[in-house]
Amino acid sequence: MTKLTLGSHPYMLGFDQLERLLERNAKSGNEGYPPFNIEQTSENSYRITLAVAGFAEDELAITVEDRQLVIRGRQREDNDGRIFLHRGIAARQFQRSFVLADGVEVGEAVMENGLLHVDLTRALPETVVQRINIKKG
Repeated sequence: MTKLTLGSHPYMLGFDQLERLLERNAKSGNEGYPPFNIEQTSENSYRITLAVAGFAEDELAITVEDRQLVIRGRQREDNDGRIFLHRGIAARQFQRSFVLADGVEVGEAVMENGLLHVDLTRALPETVVQRINIKKG
């Protein structure tokens, strides 16, 4: 049985990059921490909300790397001589990645009540009609 790929389909020229993007996303192995929501806030805008209770703004980093939105969190160890009898609130680091389509731009990020909101907007591409001249060979 042969594997049908997007790049091998005769009407899907140039979509092999999309296939690599889907494979990369499937291999990222994001676990369930921290939990997040993705909501559509208008026809061309979205909001990603991560539950980052216990993290300060300076312990979070948001970057865009190779069309991926990457959100990282690393808490500082500040025990200050405290002795824990039970430690159920873990101070663990995380990294969450979201693949962005072409034309999707990251807007502002807001921290509110232990939730990190990251707004995204999708710019609508202009319709371009290009005429190709035929030369005699």
